[in-house]
Amino acid sequence: MTSYAKISQVAHYAPEQIIPNDDLAKIMETSDEWIASRTGIRKRHIAHNQETSDLAARVAQDLLEKSQVTAHEIDFIIVATITPDSSMPSTATRVQAAIGANKAFAFDLSAACSGFVFALATAEKLIASGTYQKGMVIGAEVLSKTVDWADRSTAVLFGDGAGGVLIESSQERHFLAESLHSDGSRGQSLTSGRIGLHSPFSANQDDEPYLKMDGRAIFEFAVRDVTKSIGKLMADNHLASDEIDYFLMHQANYRILDKMARKLGVTIEKFPANMMDYGNTSAASIPILLSECVEQGKIKLDGSQTVIMSGFGGGLTWGSLIIKL
Repeated sequence: MTSYAKISQVAHYAPEQIIPNDDLAKIMETSDEWIASRTGIRKRHIAHNQETSDLAARVAQDLLEKSQVTAHEIDFIIVATITPDSSMPSTATRVQAAIGANKAFAFDLSAACSGFVFALATAEKLIASGTYQKGMVIGAEVLSKTVDWADRSTAVLFGDGAGGVLIESSQERHFLAESLHSDGSRGQSLTSGRIGLHSPFSANQDDEPYLKMDGRAIFEFAVRDVTKSIGKLMADNHLASDEIDYFLMHQANYRILDKMARKLGVTIEKFPANMMDYGNTSAASIPILLSECVEQGKIKLDGSQTVIMSGFGGGLTWGSLIIKL
């Protein structure tokens, strides 16, 4: 029998501490009007004493409680993140331990703001193989520890949070198509977490821990390349814009979403947005948005709606999935 995969449950979590734009104006030369008019962002959640695995574990536990699935039934856990607690153990294995999923294998996936889409595409293949029945895919970030808080060009953009899904086997096809891309030749447009050489046998190099971004290059890449790939994915699968219920996009900048919608000939109402409340949460942004859309009743998770999920960012990476939700 052919195996398929479906998203059966969603959850999200963000730290309680909320930093509005006006608070940033107290520590750097900026203003609520300056940030909001350029990005749409009004506030963001910032971790006070929680790590990435803490946020991800809250999502994982919520997924279990909502679905009434036991931890022992989980076959795998994938955490998409660029802000792990440590290189090892992985964030995913920390989550596995936190929820007691002792049967599951677990690993992290690093693809920046495309991470959740890449991880979900990977999980779909694991389920479709017929070997595994249930898994978790979580996007989680504590980007506040990678931001240079003296650099207003990046510090105002990012926030902390986590979101995830329970993915399980299905007798019906829900993952309809995918388009995944990378271009390392443009990778220096967005960088973070470089570890220099430090040994008695190498030339000493400085670490570069803070996030650095060429904002204009990333903006143009998203509007041009990502929009083009979404349009091609729709055309290749003979889908018109009115057949897509929602476009669940990476939440980086509202102006990007507006330009994408215009280029695709789609009403902006089909592009839900929440960056005004969270900022850019990288790999966490799409699953947080999906979870909120389910909470709000926009998305039913009954297989009746067709959505496109699309992430884009550091690497450079970009990818889209067409899914029945």
